Parts: sequence; C-alpha cells; structure tokens
Amino acid sequence: MERFDVAIVGGGPAGSAAAHAAASAGASAVALEKGVPRSDRPDRLGPDSTDAAGILDYWVDIMGIHPDEMPEEVVLGELDRAEFIGPSESLTLHSTGIESSYENFGFCMHRARFDDFLRDRAEEAGAEYRAGVSVRDVETDRAGDGPRHRLELADGEEIGATFLILADGPQRQVTNRVIDEYLPFDVTERLSTRETNHIAYQEHRRLPEEVYEEVDGAIKFWWGHMPGHTAYPWIFPNDGRVARVGLTMPIGMDIDGIETPDAYPLLEPDDERIPQGSEYLHRLLEREYGDEYDVEADFPLVEDRGKSDGTETYAISSTQPIDSPTAAGVAVVGGAMGATSAFHEGGDHTAVRTGAIAGELAAAGDLSPYNERWKDEIGEEVLRNVTMADVVHDYEPDDWDWAFSTAQKLLEDSEGYGLFDTSNVRAGFGAAKLVTTYKRTKFSFRNGKYVQITESDYAL
Repeated sequence: MERFDVAIVGGGPAGSAAAHAAASAGASAVALEKGVPRSDRPDRLGPDSTDAAGILDYWVDIMGIHPDEMPEEVVLGELDRAEFIGPSESLTLHSTGIESSYENFGFCMHRARFDDFLRDRAEEAGAEYRAGVSVRDVETDRAGDGPRHRLELADGEEIGATFLILADGPQRQVTNRVIDEYLPFDVTERLSTRETNHIAYQEHRRLPEEVYEEVDGAIKFWWGHMPGHTAYPWIFPNDGRVARVGLTMPIGMDIDGIETPDAYPLLEPDDERIPQGSEYLHRLLEREYGDEYDVEADFPLVEDRGKSDGTETYAISSTQPIDSPTAAGVAVVGGAMGATSAFHEGGDHTAVRTGAIAGELAAAGDLSPYNERWKDEIGEEVLRNVTMADVVHDYEPDDWDWAFSTAQKLLEDSEGYGLFDTSNVRAGFGAAKLVTTYKRTKFSFRNGKYVQITESDYAL
C-alpha cells in the first residue's frame, strides 16, 4: 500500500489547490482525479467541472492567484461590466463595489487550461496528480492501528493517508459516503443532489461580428426569463468571436408546479415539460437576435471547444455550505462543501481558497482550525451569495423587473454590492424595501448560520 501524508479526492480547482498547498509545505500529497476527455483538452484527462463566467476583480484576492501568474492562454479577455436583463427592465454594473488588487472588472478564462495550470502548479510543488483514477471506497481507522484513511481505488489498489481532503464536486459521490459515517441522520436526505443542486448547460458559439462587438467585455444574464430558483441563461464572450451561451436551472423541475408559466418569456404555451437546455438556448437566441439573423447558420457551434462537440453539461452546487469532520482528519472543500454557488455561476475562487486552506493545515498536521479558517476567509462571500439566493428564491418575472428598476436607482449613489449598504431615501419606498429585505435576510444568516451541517453535528 502506498502511503501519503495527504490524499485528495478530486483534481479540480479545490483539489489541485489543496495538493499545491500541502506539497508546498513539505507534505507528501496525491490528488486522485477520475478524469474525463474533453474536446478542448485532447492530450490529457482532467476534471469534469466547468465554470462559465470567469473571475471578478475581488475574486482574484479570494483565490490568491493573480492572472499574471497564469499562462497567457488561460485568460481569454478582460471584462468591464455585468448586464442583468429582466423581461422589461435591466441593470448594468461596472463595478463590484468591493476593493480589489485587480484593476479591471474581471476576466474571462478558458476553464480547461485553468485546470491544467493548477495541476501543473501542484506537480511543480511536488504533489502527485493521477488522472483516470476512481476512488471506490474510503475506510477510516479510528483505532490508529494502520493508516488513518485507506482509499480503495477502482483497479483494486489501495492508498493510505493521514489526512483526507474531499474535493469531488457538488455531486459528492465520495464525500457523502465518507461523512455519512459521522452523522446521526441520512446525509443524502440533507444534501440530495437532485433536490438541492443545479445543472448547467452551455454551448460554444461563434457570434456574428456585430453581435460579438455588442457583448464583448460583458457578462450578460437574463433573469426572470425561465422558471426556477436561480435559473437563468447567459452569454459570456471569450475570444475570436466565440462566446459561451448557457444556462443554469434546478435539477428535476416539474412544469406542473409553475403557477404562472405564461409570464416567462422562454416558456411557450404548448410546453408539456421543462424544455431541455439546448431548446432554452435556441429560444433565447431567437428572441434576442432572430429578427436579424438565422440563428443556426449565423451562430454556429464551435466543435473543438467545450467537453464534446462544442457543448457541455455540468453540476453546480446550490446548497448552503457544510462544515467538515476535522476531528476525523477529513476536510471537505470546494463544490463538495457547497462553497460554490449557482447564484453567482460557479465559484473557482472559493474552491481554490478552501482547498488551499485545507492543504496547508493538513501539511501542518492539524485540520481542527479548518472550519473557522474557511469562514474567516470566504465567509463574507458565502454569506452574500446565500443571502441573495434566499431573497430572490420566490421571485417571478415581475419581481425581477421591480428589483432591477429599484437597484438602478440605488446605483446612482453607490457601486456594485454597495447598493445594499445605502439608505438612499430619494430612491423611495421600493429601495427601502429592497435594502431592508437584503439586510434582514443577511442578519438571519449571521455567525455562520448559513452552514447546513455544522461541526457539532458530527459524532466523532
């Protein structure tokens, strides 16, 4: 049996960051990645997850990696704004309103190349990264007679480790089995993928020159156009007139449960079920550009990008985060712990940060500070996202129009998230209602109340 100080299940941003941090601190570390083939990564296997938007300015500081450290091919273009489009109203942000060391609004990136960069960075620090490796089972020895954690791989091989870092993404295929051992309730009931998570689908399309010029520098979101909690389509520019056209929506949604289907611009009267992602995107492009263009001919798929033939589907965590059973020598990081979010479209920044914290602490031989450390370093970001997702949970199209119209007035005296910190009376009753609702909801999640499985829940 091979022995390591730290074994990491998953080789995405969180797992690679954990491997890098552990190895940089002198620990022996191995990241085990199941790996999938991708059209845009033809020469090596890598993680299945894909972020869509990129990185905003203050995310750079949370992540702790500046784009100047990345190979040139990772960054595809600079961003200068975010556009939020409701059925009738819209809102444009040119600033996040949060102080940052990064001078621009943000940047778009090539996710597969970003993953490769993080992998190479971990290996250069001395970690092992094994792709094409599946973890079948994990056993923890509480008596201390052997390696604390024994990982059984699909090929029958075994790996022993003192510390275990779970970075297997929002589907938690290994994480659920591991932490269930320490919980007095069924973990799948609390963290059911089909009930709490979202699915994202996107297509890489080459846009007509005039359309690309219009969207260049912007990340565009259409809220209130399709039903579902944090369900929205988007367009994100990349390079060479290529943009990612995609959407996020809840898993397993039933159209019969929608009270006002005719209010959503991307639903049609004869829909008997929720449309598939590709149909939603076709309707979006037809609605926005169909009067001037033949969508299928003028917005062709770019088949050498994405996971397969210019398309990809991936899971996004939309749960509230969980603490880890650190007393068992286990840390859960990234999407597996719910640190990423469908509300802000992924979360490579929080994944990298949580992975780095866990790797550093494991190398030091003590994971016990982990749950407090991640709250200290990304808690405010998680709190904002959990709060916003809760505030808009039951929004229908008219609510989005009201919110965008109201927020636009508040932006006259503030920037980005700062609109929630103002009491701009000139904006009227609606502004007061929006700000008060946000503040009250945020207050209700104070002191880590956004955590849905706490450290005290584990029986160790």
